[in-house]
Amino acid sequence: MSDEKRETLLEFPCEFPIKAIGKQRDDLDAIVFALVNKHVDDLGEGAIRTRPSSKGNYCAITITFTATSQAQLDAIYCDLSGCEQITMVL
Repeated sequence: MSDEKRETLLEFPCEFPIKAIGKQRDDLDAIVFALVNKHVDDLGEGAIRTRPSSKGNYCAITITFTATSQAQLDAIYCDLSGCEQITMVL
């Protein structure tokens, strides 16, 4: 998909949920929060939700924030995807 077409799918600013999944560990939510917070000015503690897998081996962390541009989203996805503790980013 071309950059032009991709950028027209969202209208900025918009509320955007991003989910990171990783192996269960006590500090996974803090890791995800820190990576996203580098790119989002007004990220509050209430913006984060955690959900453990049924067997407790993995944890899904969703952060909802006001996205301001496609470049911002790309940078967040890049940082989260590059983190060793994160298995998947949705």
